Formats: sequence, structure tokens, C-alpha cells
Amino acid sequence: MKLDLAVRSERVVTPQGVRRAAVHIRRGRIAAVAAWESVPSGCPLYDAGRSVVMAGLVDTHVHINEPGRTSWEGFASATRAAAAGGVTTLVDMPLNNIPATTTLAALQAKRRAARGRCRVDVGFWGGVVPGNAAALRPMHEAGVFGFKCFLVPSGVPEFAHVTERDLRAALPTLARLSSPLLVHAELPGPIGAATARLARANPKRYSTWLASRPPESECDAIALMIGLAREFRARVHIVHLSAASALPLLRRARRARVPLSVETCPHYLFFRSGAIPDGAVRFKCAPPIREAANREKLWRALAQNEIDFIVSDHSPCPPRMKTGARGNWFRAWGGIASLELRLPVVWTEARRRGHSFEHVARWLAEGPAQLLGLDGHKGILAQGADADLVVWNPEKMFHVKPSQMHQRHTLTPYAGEALAGVVQATFLGGRRIFEGGKFFGRPAGSLLEREAR
Repeated sequence: MKLDLAVRSERVVTPQGVRRAAVHIRRGRIAAVAAWESVPSGCPLYDAGRSVVMAGLVDTHVHINEPGRTSWEGFASATRAAAAGGVTTLVDMPLNNIPATTTLAALQAKRRAARGRCRVDVGFWGGVVPGNAAALRPMHEAGVFGFKCFLVPSGVPEFAHVTERDLRAALPTLARLSSPLLVHAELPGPIGAATARLARANPKRYSTWLASRPPESECDAIALMIGLAREFRARVHIVHLSAASALPLLRRARRARVPLSVETCPHYLFFRSGAIPDGAVRFKCAPPIREAANREKLWRALAQNEIDFIVSDHSPCPPRMKTGARGNWFRAWGGIASLELRLPVVWTEARRRGHSFEHVARWLAEGPAQLLGLDGHKGILAQGADADLVVWNPEKMFHVKPSQMHQRHTLTPYAGEALAGVVQATFLGGRRIFEGGKFFGRPAGSLLEREAR
């Protein structure tokens, strides 16, 4: 069988472990993960030496914002950043774009905006908002991978948050469809009470912002969702877990076989509240970055498979939406843009704690692919899977320079940080799309649909 390409390395991350191997590629798929020396005569070869070859990363939590707010981020810029960061599959969140992806017509508009502009494969989430329960099945049948909702105000008027009553209207449909519901799990009650107590506190102090989003808001929201998931036998996925105090709730729910999964984000695993300067609103996100002890508990939960995977929650905005707040945490836009930095940020902290390449591959590729139902096709180096690969040097260090980033706006809390792990090349369907800071070919990413295979 003639191959299109072989990619080999001394360190290839496979389901059986890290080994010397050659990845054989034919017609966009992995034909075999063979012995290192097994490269047929005449076959084009990409020899990665001792650099790590891993499945292309999968990021299921990305805010692209097009159409309607393309000035914040768009498909062209976001997927360039993804390719530069080794991400070969991403799923776009249903809010911040106008119209929000809460109807079939809005989903179709989103796909029209994306067509021909994507350098990596892109899928879509639908949204659950008050009153749109009847719109869920048409979006599901049109191929969305699941649905997202907020339990607190989302920050944009087009995507209203839901109450328990709204969830009870939507969950029967989602359960029948076996479609996951992704939940921004904070409840307004504890946040409102905390904010009232802080009425006279300095809004430029990070401690004020942190106290305004107490862990109880996450714990109470997660407890609500566990109860609803159990009642309706609906699949619930908790996004961007920040509060480690919610872990016992999640642990008990899983023991009871509640259909529940959970993610966290690089900023919760890298930063700590005690090191965030007052007024440095580039760090603002919700839920907030918490203390160092909380961070370590999240790392332990990852190691114990109590948190399923890590996604970016790439949520960009024009810089003036942060800098124009003049250091006021409550006026600045909340969101951290880090799509292309997820691998080095996670690896920098993971290696300090003794974690392996296999852990990183599971957290950044295989786990998110499983949420999408694309396990076996994405996020894994195995025969029959898509030939999506990232080649990276785990020993090489670099300092984050915003001027060298590929997202639309380069304001980031990671500016100046020293990170380990340089992405050298990215392959999508066996085609090289990025190497050495350069992009290759025209945007040829696919617009993915659930069960399209």
C-alpha cells in the first residue's frame, strides 16, 4: 500500500505509551503506527528526531465570535492561532457572535461565516437560552455536538442565562437526544450576596473581584446540575471548573453513576490569586483564578481522573474592553485569550509535578475528543484515526511575546512568562499546515458535524 507520508520520532505518544515509531499516513488517515525504521522506499518522510509526536490537540471550548463580533476574533485568526498551537480540532461556543447560535438559522449563518476560512477542523455547539427548547432538536439534527448554557449572566445580551425552570424545559429533549449540556456553573445568589457585602470595597483590588465570585456559587450550581442530571438521566458537562471545593460533590456523583464530566483551564492551573497585581484586569475571568492551594487540588484531581481534560476557554476581546476599565475588575471584559498557548502552559506546570507526555495527550487531545463522540477518530494516534499530528520540543524554553502570537488581539496575562514546549509543526489530515512560524496552503479545515462519519 503506497503511503502519502511517514512521520517518525524517537518519542511518539501512542495509546500503548511513548515509543520510537513511524506514523504511516494515507489519504488523510493513519494507516499504521509502525516501527521507527519501517519507512517504505520512496515514501516522503518527516523525521522529527527526538521531538515529541502526538495527536493533534482538540479544544472544545473556544469563543470565535464570528459573525457579528469578528473584530473580537474570527475564524481566520482563531484557526491560525490554533494551528500554531498544535490544535487541529476545535469547537466554537454559541455566544459572543451575533446572532447567538440558539436557532437553526443562526447555526447556518455561523457555518456560512466559517466556510473557507478555517485552517483546522471546526465544529459547533448550540445554545440553551430561555424559551428555545423547541429549537434544540433542529440544531441537533443539523449536527451540533451538544449545547451550552449559563446559570449566571453571560456578559452579552444575546445569550441570556437560564433558571432551573428553563433547564427543566430543555433537559427532556437533550436526554432523548443523548446530547451533552455544557454548563457555566455559577449561581447568581451567592454572587449577589457577596457583591452586596463588598459594596464599599476597592474595585481595583483583585481580592475584591475574587471575593465577589465565591466558591459557593460554583458548588451550589454543580449540586443543582447533579440533581437534574440524575433526575433526567441527561449528560451534563461542567465547563471551566475553578473551585476545588466542588470536587467532593463531583466525586460522589460519579460514584453514583450520574452522567457527568468536567473540564478545567490552563489559567486555573498556572496562575494563583496571590500573584495577580491589583488592577491587572488582563487576568479577569469568571469563575476567577483562585489561591495556590486550590490550584494544587485541581492538579491532583487531574492526576486522579476526577477532572476529565483541559481546554482553553479562549475568550478574546478588543484590548480597550479591558484597558478602558482603568483597572476596575467589575467593568473590564472577563475572558483570557490563550488558544495557541495551551500546550506549553500545561506542559510547563505538568512536568514540574512529574506528569508524563501520556497525561498531556489525554488531557489536551483524547479527553476532549471523547466529549464530542470523536474518540477513535480525533485526539489519538492509532490506525484509522485522522492523521492530525503535532510535533513539539518539550525541552525548549521560550518567553511569551505578544507580537509573535497569531490570535487577533495579543493582550494576554501570559506575556513575558517563560514556558517549556515549542510547537514545531502541525499536520491536519496528513497535510503540513504549520511549521517554524509559517503557515502552509490555503485554509482547508473541515466544518465538522456530529456523527457525520
